Amino acid sequence: MAKPKKKSLLISHGTAAQNRKARFDYKIGETLEAGVVLLGPEVKSLRAGRAALADAWAGERDGEIWLFNTYIPEWQAGSFVSRFEPRRPRKLLLHKKQVRELTGAITREGTTLVPLEIMFNDKGRAKVILGIAEGKKQHDKRAAIAERDWQRDKSRLMRNKGRDD
Repeated sequence: MAKPKKKSLLISHGTAAQNRKARFDYKIGETLEAGVVLLGPEVKSLRAGRAALADAWAGERDGEIWLFNTYIPEWQAGSFVSRFEPRRPRKLLLHKKQVRELTGAITREGTTLVPLEIMFNDKGRAKVILGIAEGKKQHDKRAAIAERDWQRDKSRLMRNKGRDD
């Protein structure tokens, strides 16, 4: 009888990395999906779920949109060690119309382009979800924390409501 196949720990489709801090620090307006140019070992690292978007941002360079400061570590499998810069700029694949719209949006005062998520679509292609964002003020962040705490306390109270009998 044949041995059952081991389940792979690599991500075939779905979310590979999220930028949760961006949703807290920025008011996200419009979002869009863009392809990203990656090297082979970078795709393997992404599939292993080892990427980080914490300090990442996107911007315009030479009429194209690039992803900066995204950390994708080198892939190490056995004796093979890939050689690439983990925080190198990565080109985003967009239509010219989308590039023009994004360039216009980020040239406005107070707006920036933030990567929210790196995911693999159904075809296995790496995609970046970008958000046009405006920075939150400190009081907006405090209000978000208070709202989150209230929701947590409310759910805790509702859960314990039936146990007090």
